[in-house]
Amino acid sequence: MQHTMALTCPLESTCAPLAWLIPDVAMLVSILTLFFCLFLFSGTTKLFRDSDSGWHIRTGEAILDGRELPRTDPYSLLRNGQPWFAWEWGSDAAVGVAHRMDGLSGVALLYGVAIAACTWLWFRLHWAVGGNFLFACGMATLMISTADLHWLARPHVFSWVLMLGAIWWAESMREMNWKTGVCIGLFGTLWANLHASFLLAPVIGVVYAVARLLRPLIWKLDRTAEWRLARFLAIASACALAGSFANPYGWRLHQHVLAYLGNRELLDRIGEFQSFNFRSEGATQILLTVGVAAIGGVLALGQKKLAHFLLSAMLIALALRSARGLPLVALALLPFANGAITDALRDSEGLQPKLRRAIKDFLDYSANLRRIDAKWNGWALVPLVLLFTFAVLHTPVVLATTGFPPDEFPVAAATQIEKLPSNIRLLAPDKFGGYLIYRFNGSRRVYFDGRSDFYGVDYMKSYLRLIEVRPGWEQLLDEVKFTHALLPNRYSLIPALQHLGWKRLYSDNVATLLEKP
Repeated sequence: MQHTMALTCPLESTCAPLAWLIPDVAMLVSILTLFFCLFLFSGTTKLFRDSDSGWHIRTGEAILDGRELPRTDPYSLLRNGQPWFAWEWGSDAAVGVAHRMDGLSGVALLYGVAIAACTWLWFRLHWAVGGNFLFACGMATLMISTADLHWLARPHVFSWVLMLGAIWWAESMREMNWKTGVCIGLFGTLWANLHASFLLAPVIGVVYAVARLLRPLIWKLDRTAEWRLARFLAIASACALAGSFANPYGWRLHQHVLAYLGNRELLDRIGEFQSFNFRSEGATQILLTVGVAAIGGVLALGQKKLAHFLLSAMLIALALRSARGLPLVALALLPFANGAITDALRDSEGLQPKLRRAIKDFLDYSANLRRIDAKWNGWALVPLVLLFTFAVLHTPVVLATTGFPPDEFPVAAATQIEKLPSNIRLLAPDKFGGYLIYRFNGSRRVYFDGRSDFYGVDYMKSYLRLIEVRPGWEQLLDEVKFTHALLPNRYSLIPALQHLGWKRLYSDNVATLLEKP
């Protein structure tokens, strides 16, 4: 039988006034996640280890300045002025505000808070599916060590918050009316203007609707009640989909996103869409996360939790194909696994009496801890924590290390580029593109950056031919008429250019700047 738990408002009063001051485990671990992300994880630097953060910030500021969305490219050397879908404009505007108010410290705080919110929602999802208190605490390490693969100052972090909210809501839905439909539609609108994963909202609704539809056909369940919920969930999914059309591009956004995600030839050339290397250092906990999620999915099917099984199968398949799916497994499926494992232990039969008694004592003890934990919320601590975090971010020691990591990006070399004429034609890889957009506020055109959907597969093929010194690279070099090149030191293109007579203007332990003779 599908196990759900009624949801309560997080600000609901409890019997004790101290409830507002004493955090429950969800709030406590969220606060710890915020501090870990920004300070122990070195989030003030590591959140910016993907250069795409740079063009997101500058796009957001451009939106604030012009009070309109960019429709054409403002950054590219070769494709400047061509149509561009700024499909994450809402996130860009939010990060633009944070940057205007407090620079990169403000951006780091914004994303740190979003990551902490994911942790809070993650715990609420555990309680919604009947998860064990101690299991949830134990799984928190797995969740954080897997999600931090993509702890980046990029809009996908906001989509994690929305995904958890959508699943939490789907677990609790029992009624449907026009007010609920409007709220769901607005939720779909919000997601569509924040991140390209907005189609997950209707997909989640469809999965839950199909599960409710099929359950009475597989097991002996109340068909009328199940199909009633299936109808509600299907309507909710339609509302979320309808709301997603309220974006600056209308239906063309959906067409663009689906075309991009369906372009295998392009995605095969993008690193973050490749499979994760489970043999790499530190991959043990990630492998354990996937294993626990898979066990939970299998148990869920045996417990008639069909929606959990279907979502588990879908997200695990996604995670095995693309490393980007691994945080989704940790965030969405570990709570499901907790609920399934807890139910399996509770309903276990045929065990030795001592083992059965030990399991019962463990479950009872954990349930008592959860009852105590449910008395608190700690919401009064939130402004204090934010003020304290803001103060620490502005200490000289932390400020000195805030920003794009200088051991990965051409922070020092960019100073040399500032001395060059503004009309140079600079050859630089996509790893540097977003940073250069940020550093020069878009005033210097870049050859390539992380907007792979904008550049397309043909452009990327030419780019890789040149960067990797494949046959025909010299012809492309002449066609584009590059005057300078800024390249990571390990690139074989550096000696190839020097062989053609290009002169080294600057070099450090990160990048080399060359000039055409």
